Amino acid sequence: MARAPLNQTHYTRQVQELLSKIYGRSILKDSVLERAINYFEQHEFISTDEAISPESLALNKLQQIDRHSHLQAICYQIIELTEGSSFEETNRKSAQLLGTIQLVSPTEGSKISESNEQCQALYKAILSLRLLDRLLLNNEVNDPFITKALEEFEDKPFAEFDSTERLRFNELVKVPIIMSALLQDIGHYHAHGQAIILGGSGNPDPHRTLDVEDRKKLLQINYKQTIAYVSDGFGIPSYVGNSKAERDQFIIDEQLKHQFIIKLIKSSFQAKQGIGNILKVPQLYVSIVFSVKSSYNYKVLPKVFQVLKKNAELGVCSQKAVDSLYQITGMFPQGYGVIHMPVDEMGQQGDCYEYAIVNRLYPEEPEHPLCRIATRRLAFISHGHNVEVKKVNNLYFPEMAKKVASLSKERLNEILELLSSNFEERQQLDLLPRCWHANEFFSVKANQKLWNKENS
Repeated sequence: MARAPLNQTHYTRQVQELLSKIYGRSILKDSVLERAINYFEQHEFISTDEAISPESLALNKLQQIDRHSHLQAICYQIIELTEGSSFEETNRKSAQLLGTIQLVSPTEGSKISESNEQCQALYKAILSLRLLDRLLLNNEVNDPFITKALEEFEDKPFAEFDSTERLRFNELVKVPIIMSALLQDIGHYHAHGQAIILGGSGNPDPHRTLDVEDRKKLLQINYKQTIAYVSDGFGIPSYVGNSKAERDQFIIDEQLKHQFIIKLIKSSFQAKQGIGNILKVPQLYVSIVFSVKSSYNYKVLPKVFQVLKKNAELGVCSQKAVDSLYQITGMFPQGYGVIHMPVDEMGQQGDCYEYAIVNRLYPEEPEHPLCRIATRRLAFISHGHNVEVKKVNNLYFPEMAKKVASLSKERLNEILELLSSNFEERQQLDLLPRCWHANEFFSVKANQKLWNKENS
């Protein structure tokens, strides 16, 4: 998944390092995932031991604090990369992080499932934060823990929080939500869960679609082991200071936050209309956009909300939460490669299509993605401007694809030749493409500034 650092901006390197800290695997075994796997292995051993020595208990306590400190540091790094001094800046930064995750991830080839598995938790955490914001702004959060946290600000509207109040709210509410999102499916990595995923003899595909019985077993294992890890795998951090009153309040706050994390994760398994939707709806979204199944198909990612809306109709999740996320992301995921037919100053369409990349949240119309152009007059450019690609100009939609089909085969081949890097690539591309894979474009350092403010 990693590319040479010389071909990356500092920001892109930061994102890939963050992905590695969360669900990466290395010889150091110090990611969030690897620390959880280590806990599961130790827990299996300890649970069968008749007597646990005081030394073992002390060591376990130290490990709990270490896991919490590590996870908390990652949560604050995520907040730093996604939260700004205004609603607009927060959405710009979140779009940049979401888009970068998509654009450093392969969308073709044999490494898709492995890469998507590493990306899911971080992407989900970002969406959970933005969904929380939207639901708070709509006054649609009715959870006792969050309501009590808001009381600390004397009923001041969430939209009017100053920087100090935002920091406090992040500490009380957003850090627990990020922790919950990052750990929601950690139970899959317990040995019993891996036994189902990896299957028995015969080298089955770990990314295959499981049968109903195995899915049910895996769901039960994930629930049980995730809750076990959150309950016992990491503990309350130690208070630093000399004030007994502050220490007592610190302990109360941390205990309540820990209980909130457990509640969030538990309720996400049966979200329906409750607070668990802050995790459940992003989880469903990510399961499509970053699918780990062998059937992954980049072209159909914009259909993600068809799946979410169906789940809402079946009562699996809240329709309000689905609608709110749709308002935030629109139909097209961040970083998605859009192909459009631009119009001239007179409103006339030409005889060629161009490439663009989705780079902003909150489109006015969900079907009209907000993009940065990547080509102009069939040539790739590093400093394009932002555009709204309307449905009538977007080749993803059949109506526009039919118009392009009216161009001669010679003209279509000419366009394809200019927009593909070599003959072999051109042989694999559709003569009438509905989208484009922007990863190679983004692998060039000069093309990684799709969110710079001067072009916004």
